[in-house]
Amino acid sequence: MSNALLDFNDLPLWDKVQPADVGPAVDELLAQADAALEQVTKPDFPTEWNAIAKVLDTATERLGRAWGMVGHLNAVADTPELRAAYNAALPRVTEFWTRLGADERLYAKYKAIDVRQLNAEQKQAHKNAIRNFVLSGAELQGAAKERFAQIQERQAELAQKFSENALDATDAFSYYASAEELEGVPEDVVQAARAAAEAEGKAGHKLTLKMPSYLPVMQFARNRQLRERMYRAYVTRASDQGDAKFDNSELMREILSLRREEAQLLGYKNFAEVSLVPKMAQSPEQVVTFLRDLAKRARPYAEKDLQDMREFAAQKLGIADPQAWDWSFIGEKLKEERYAFSEQEVKQYFTAPKVLAGLFKIIETLFEVAIRRDYAPVWAPTVEFYRIEREGKLVGQFYLDPDARTGKRGGAWMDDVRARWARPDDGKLQTPVAHLVCNFAEGVEGKPPLLTHDDVITLFHESGHGLHHMLTQVNERDVSGISGVEWDAVELPSQFMENFCWEWGVLKHMTAHVDTGEPLPRPLFDKMLAAKNFQSGLGTLRQIEFALFDMLLHTDHDPSADFMPLLEKVRDEVAVLKPPAFNRMAHTFSHIFAGGYAAGYYSYKWAEVLSADAYAAFEETAGNDGMPSVETGRKYRRAILEAGGSRPAMESFKAFRGREPTLDALLRHQGMA
Repeated sequence: MSNALLDFNDLPLWDKVQPADVGPAVDELLAQADAALEQVTKPDFPTEWNAIAKVLDTATERLGRAWGMVGHLNAVADTPELRAAYNAALPRVTEFWTRLGADERLYAKYKAIDVRQLNAEQKQAHKNAIRNFVLSGAELQGAAKERFAQIQERQAELAQKFSENALDATDAFSYYASAEELEGVPEDVVQAARAAAEAEGKAGHKLTLKMPSYLPVMQFARNRQLRERMYRAYVTRASDQGDAKFDNSELMREILSLRREEAQLLGYKNFAEVSLVPKMAQSPEQVVTFLRDLAKRARPYAEKDLQDMREFAAQKLGIADPQAWDWSFIGEKLKEERYAFSEQEVKQYFTAPKVLAGLFKIIETLFEVAIRRDYAPVWAPTVEFYRIEREGKLVGQFYLDPDARTGKRGGAWMDDVRARWARPDDGKLQTPVAHLVCNFAEGVEGKPPLLTHDDVITLFHESGHGLHHMLTQVNERDVSGISGVEWDAVELPSQFMENFCWEWGVLKHMTAHVDTGEPLPRPLFDKMLAAKNFQSGLGTLRQIEFALFDMLLHTDHDPSADFMPLLEKVRDEVAVLKPPAFNRMAHTFSHIFAGGYAAGYYSYKWAEVLSADAYAAFEETAGNDGMPSVETGRKYRRAILEAGGSRPAMESFKAFRGREPTLDALLRHQGMA
């Protein structure tokens, strides 16, 4: 077997995949999937769930897994050759999924299945499938169906190009700063920048727009000109304000226009209505009301946050008229003064190996599993692989890719490699595999990587998604783990896990000073806790600004018009801290233009209500030592994590809490009660 993408014996052969493998593998798997589709749609093929799954689902699952590998490598190990191979195959893959979703013969087969013969998991999967057929255009005819397919293909191309522009514009920037310019920047960041310049044979310190480089400069550099230079470069990436060859403006207009057209072909007014069909929220109006209500509650806190910063900047920092590139610096300095600690001081205690050990300890304790180091081929030398066991039996496995590097997309995410599935072809139980991807700074001078507390929260967040995927006990692939979970509930388990990063009983086990090995001192933790909701009003309004812009962009906005005035209008309504006119945040807003969150970015806030309320159950049952109760952990695991998408999210929530969620816990957690 020379083509690594066609080897499904066990775990993916990441290290063996070559760009030249992509085309032939996709051709072969598409041919198999096509043949399977033809077979199950023949008039005499039985209209039975398992019979269809045995032929069609096994073929499409192989295609999905192989294409998922290519997409993943494209995101974490981008090369010109791989990108070219990915882009060449993308239209063919998109065309197949579009055609499959809209196939009238297959839709008829599914409608003819006797639902009474199905178990509960299959019933839920069947219900979702019927809904997805309709949303995929299965009821369209003739020219409308053809146009729908063209729209899907073009949207896939545009989303990929949007991502490439964002990545390339980020990678294209570098600035070689002198030691003087970097006054105030943490020593480990300075060392890493120096090493990066040396590796290129250049003088000075190489600064980039990757988060481990960009953020510390904005927070700590005393040099205002340097902060301004970095800020301008960052907020104008992939826009009309930057290098024209990376400008995403036209792509964005076309994407919005195609989404509107797709919605109208399906009989909806706008794309937001389509987006909400499979979600918990009932209508765009309900979401907008929810966001505006939350904005109203947060606004007084945000105004106070801003007033505090203005006064502090004028009195203590000599900055009478703060600009956009000053706020992170002012905020950091105010936090240091008010709470007498700095992020830099805290970071020394969070070494990556110790944090990981602490994360594993809480997962093992709470969810009654064991996490062990495991072995598998990987795509980069720093990627680690683990297995999760319960009572000696394998439950799931995951890859962890922690560090930022060139050719790797920014941000953090969890994705599945394969799902838990009682396979219909051989009757074996397939265990789930996930990858957790972050973008942390690497270690310098032989020391382990140091994480900020925000990095720690990010790691816990992604592990929550991973647990949702891996701890599922559902055997039906389409509703196991995160599959089939409403998009606005999918953040519940991830945001839920973030809460543990603020528990002393948990935190003390995951800190060791990089030089002395001493754990985080309790007084320093108390200061962090006091600062936990520092500027939470501003943070909340910022998220609402993104979410409201996204929702309005996909409802009443005319796609052919410039979207910047809409963004300005949203900022006028909800923001207390308005960015400068040249700020082009939207042009790298990958979540909604290339990441599946279109008319769905509100999900983060929506799910925060669920996750805060779910976590309140742990606060109510914690032991005297502050450690969460294993009984509550077991109840949560069974009601939420193990159930996956096999029932509506509200049912799972009520099974855990005994009632519907309320906003109280979220407002309390964020100091806005």
